[in-house]
Amino acid sequence: MGKNFARKSIDPVGESKPRIDAREKVTGEGLYADDIQFGNKLLHARIKRSSYPHALIKKVDISKALALPGVKAIVTGDDFEGYIGLYLKDRHIFCRDRVRYVGDPVAGVAATTEAIAEQAVALIDVEYEPLVPVFDPEFGASPQAPLLHPDLGQYAVASFILPEAGTNISNHFKIRKGDVASAWGKCKAVIERHYRIPHIQHVPIEPHVAIAKVDEDGEITLWDSSQSPFAQRDLIAEALGVSQSNMRVIAPLVGGGFGGKAGVSMESLAVAIATKVNGYPVKLLLTREEEFYTAFVRQGMVAHLKMGCDESGKLLAMENTFYWDGGAYTEYGVNITRAAGYSCTGPYEVPNVRADSYCVYTNHPVGGPMRGFGMPEMHAGLEQCIDDLARQIGMDAVEFRRRNCLKANSILPTGGRMHPTGLSECLEKAAEAIDWGEKSPPSAPNKRRGKGLALMWKAPAMPGNAGSSAWIKLAEDGVLTVGIGAQDLGQGAFTVIAQMAAAAFGVPYESVRLATPVDTRYSPYEWQTVASRITWSTGNAIIKAAQDARHQVLELIAKAWDESPDDLDIVNGMVVSYKSEREIPVKNFAVQGLPKEGGKGWMGGPIIGHGNFIPSDVTGLDPETGQGEHAVVHYTTGAQAIDLEVDLDTGRIEILKGVAAFDVGKAINPELVKAQMEGGLVQGMSSALFECLKLKDGYVQNPSFVDYRIATAADIPKIVQSILVEVPQDDGPWGARGIGEHSMVATVPAIANAIYNAIGLRFDGPPFTAEKIYLAMLDAGIVKGSK
Repeated sequence: MGKNFARKSIDPVGESKPRIDAREKVTGEGLYADDIQFGNKLLHARIKRSSYPHALIKKVDISKALALPGVKAIVTGDDFEGYIGLYLKDRHIFCRDRVRYVGDPVAGVAATTEAIAEQAVALIDVEYEPLVPVFDPEFGASPQAPLLHPDLGQYAVASFILPEAGTNISNHFKIRKGDVASAWGKCKAVIERHYRIPHIQHVPIEPHVAIAKVDEDGEITLWDSSQSPFAQRDLIAEALGVSQSNMRVIAPLVGGGFGGKAGVSMESLAVAIATKVNGYPVKLLLTREEEFYTAFVRQGMVAHLKMGCDESGKLLAMENTFYWDGGAYTEYGVNITRAAGYSCTGPYEVPNVRADSYCVYTNHPVGGPMRGFGMPEMHAGLEQCIDDLARQIGMDAVEFRRRNCLKANSILPTGGRMHPTGLSECLEKAAEAIDWGEKSPPSAPNKRRGKGLALMWKAPAMPGNAGSSAWIKLAEDGVLTVGIGAQDLGQGAFTVIAQMAAAAFGVPYESVRLATPVDTRYSPYEWQTVASRITWSTGNAIIKAAQDARHQVLELIAKAWDESPDDLDIVNGMVVSYKSEREIPVKNFAVQGLPKEGGKGWMGGPIIGHGNFIPSDVTGLDPETGQGEHAVVHYTTGAQAIDLEVDLDTGRIEILKGVAAFDVGKAINPELVKAQMEGGLVQGMSSALFECLKLKDGYVQNPSFVDYRIATAADIPKIVQSILVEVPQDDGPWGARGIGEHSMVATVPAIANAIYNAIGLRFDGPPFTAEKIYLAMLDAGIVKGSK
């Protein structure tokens, strides 16, 4: 299906990128130029997928397909017994006993051409026995729902994930803080709301593609555009029962990911097929339709929110319940559920909290991580409730937030204390940027104008031992080569890494190059490029590696000059002495070393610095109360504000101005930070106004860009303003925190609050399409017409 067109990666930061040599470029693009790298040995794979949302597999007949000329191998669930999964190992590579969503892989074919592989897939006969499906997470969590994973109690699971055996609940995270029951009687106002957040797709421009090869000696190599090459290596190797040292992942430039290329989705299929055709590379490329059906989606969610405050506007209690539609297998979904649980109050100090966050199996596509990791979904309703609660007691929404938002040493829902944060400043600056409190006229008589804002917070959702490492080696010309395991998804990670390495060692930015593509055999370990943690976590490892190399340089020169290292420095690639005023270029000794005095041999030698970083103070949480001293490493906080117009004739929304203000700790590269803030706002706007994966009885109804709309350049607000607030993070490189995901978290509620300000209507969830807005205005009598 479709042709294999050669593609070219476009660097988002143009000429400012670190240099990558020609050999590395060929390797990096080899995934697409497979006719060059693999020649005519390349086999093409296609997958036989379930057409039922839930069914037992009675029989898989591959005899006709095997007889087709050009077919080299066919694999089924009978070939692979192991389970795979990041936090909860709940799925086989190929289905063995039952299928759980439309698109579940049942068999895989490797053939000499893609057309033959497609033909073979059609010849595979699968006999099913349909089972009762589950399509609603709230129902799925009830005792009445059929069990989708009867063996849930036997699955291997991370210690901080709490599945409930005998149910469809793959994780149940709880917060129990204070006395919620007694707090309601002290409240002047109480708000209860229900919201339903739809599934959305990551829709990267480049679909998933992977090439796998197993050598004659059994060593496995996987080439794929991955956010998680080390995690893929570990998970696939474990599922296949092979050593991680015999599994190698090479990850060229990713392009778009947004979380959809994290972990393992389709990559294990290519590897499994390749194990049956040793010596032949096997390529699996998802069609766009398969992207919608079978790649990770952002989970749907049903939220029940209740909150109350006293007469002064002080929040007293929250009681929130989240039902996450984890899909057929919960992969990252269980940790998204956890993240929503420990962040359940939003960025507010609330003394009494009760929260239940459930990840629920359904017969929908597999829920995975997407930009924001559950925070956009959770904040969507919560921040609308904050507006409504303020209105109910007659208080301005900005003032209400000012009184309640987190500050340094505020008590968090998990019982710990908030680190220093610039959230209040973000709120003030965002409100000021849209002239909050001033009534602005609409541009035409048939339009209504409204303003809205919302706050957010987000922590890196990761295990406490998620580590980073780096190495730095000096070349004969004084250039630093930096080894990393992190990926650049367009967020500018490679640029910032090069900047940090240059600054920490003491050379110009132009004197740094990165050892890419990431190759798990040679690159230093990186947990994953997720959680907006690279600048912070990898940055710390880079600084340590640079300091290690720098220490070696200064010790060597101090010995050669008989001076103290404390009197030496490295500036623009020159070692200088503030005591003797001597200087020497680093390139003069970086590899060859220096001669000893009197010609008595040499000292020094090739210089390589090493560094690693792992969070040292994250503590566990009580499984019954969610209380603990230090649940996460830190929070990034911020605000977004929207000025928009609603067309009364069509219901169309036009965003006149979008404002983003975030506390980033320290902006290592201010322009890249602003670009992330702008891009996140537009992506958040896309999910607010357009995006919805329409599912009917488990079948995707809009699996193409014809029917699944995303924001384009034509939809971008006329004005987008990015505001940097910098309150340093104590353990961040130069005080930096992440910003990649945060910039789309508050967009949906900010737009929803602006819509309410314009026309006085609330909706139970996005997208706020023109049709939905117009029909609601008709029902409310705001406009007159006929449906």
